[in-house]
Amino acid sequence: MANPPVCRIMDYGKFRYEEAQKAKEARRKSIHVTVKEVKFRPKIGKGDFDTKMRHLKEFLEEGHKVKVTLQFRGREVAHPELGRKILDDVIEAVGPSGKVENQARMEGRNMTLVLAPDKKAQDAIRKAAQAERRMAATAETNATVENADNHEAENDENHEVVNDENHEDIEPIGEPSADPAEASVISEPATPQTSGDQ
Repeated sequence: MANPPVCRIMDYGKFRYEEAQKAKEARRKSIHVTVKEVKFRPKIGKGDFDTKMRHLKEFLEEGHKVKVTLQFRGREVAHPELGRKILDDVIEAVGPSGKVENQARMEGRNMTLVLAPDKKAQDAIRKAAQAERRMAATAETNATVENADNHEAENDENHEVVNDENHEDIEPIGEPSADPAEASVISEPATPQTSGDQ
């Protein structure tokens, strides 16, 4: 838009190629947020609830939004308070790692709720977990070193006690003992036993 206008002579094919590469790089760097769906029932069991919550938390950690759908069948639709209780349990189990984007509302026979990841809370939780792991590793290393030191000290004490016990009652080998009975036992040669004597 200069005045007077300025033109640049260029290879148009190369220009288009570079523009396409820039657009491709921008698309790769952008985060594709998709909406995942997790379905619950009003009469869901504890084990199934825990499994679905584990998947839901994984989706939130990956940065996806999660649509929680509670399906009513038959006459269950007459008791929406059961559905609200399940959805409240979901919100409580997610904790600070997710925030409610759309409150629970009835859509025909389904009650839906949308959760979005809370990046700041997830980062804080991740940092706290890493710090806790580091503390545990440090404590474990210290305990290992302390146990090794204690074990060495116990071995030294046991070695000293054994040496004291071994040296108290030792008599020199070449001297005869004062007790004649012991002398006769020592001087008698050992007689080998044969299998026929038994």
